[in-house]
Amino acid sequence: MHIEQGGQGPDLLVLLHGLGATGAVWSPMCADAGERWRGRWLGMDLPGHGGSDPQDSYAIGQYAATVARTILPHVDRAGRVVILGHSLGGVISLALATGWFGVAPHRVFGAGIKVAWNDDELRRMETLAAQPVKYFSTQAEAADRYLKVSGLSGIATAESPVAMRGVAQEAAGWRLAMDPRAFGVGKPPIGDLMKLAKCPALLGRAANDALVTMEQLQAIDPQAADLGPYGHNVMVEAPAQVWDWMDAHA
Repeated sequence: MHIEQGGQGPDLLVLLHGLGATGAVWSPMCADAGERWRGRWLGMDLPGHGGSDPQDSYAIGQYAATVARTILPHVDRAGRVVILGHSLGGVISLALATGWFGVAPHRVFGAGIKVAWNDDELRRMETLAAQPVKYFSTQAEAADRYLKVSGLSGIATAESPVAMRGVAQEAAGWRLAMDPRAFGVGKPPIGDLMKLAKCPALLGRAANDALVTMEQLQAIDPQAADLGPYGHNVMVEAPAQVWDWMDAHA
């Protein structure tokens, strides 16, 4: 697993990105972590993303098990573990909140989780998971595709460090640094995971997030937070907004 970390102290903040992205999406928040978080922080590329190895299964439970194994060596029993996940990372955060995987979070936050899926969307994900790796002739072309897949178009440029982390070069050309099979994650049982959580689990979405409505979130979490007039990747657009949300529930 590719990880990045910083800070000092017993408390640990774990950052989990969304499907198709990498841990680099947290760089705007990590830049403020010294002032906004009293403790250590740890970001990672999820399995099959960025610099992390692929795995045989991309079911939520398998994701959570791998992430838990990565987290546990960094946990200080004298401190708290707080997990902030975005989109798919938010689902994994909720799975970890059940305590089934050996991690006992103090709180988990899930931003921008898509909770409503129709049959066409699920079939589309299955189709993407079955497709072979697509290669591009240039790094710029691959980076442009990565920005579209990760929802970062218009937020980050193809030359940005965030985009560069999302692509890789092989003998056949440039490709996205993602195992296509990761699209086969399936429909997440958000409602069930919320009920099984053994710690406070808080959901939020930005007002312009096209993947989830506030009504859908509030059906699961009546106290779901409005993260302001931003899009799906609110932690890139407005990191202070996400820090304020977390501070309100410290």
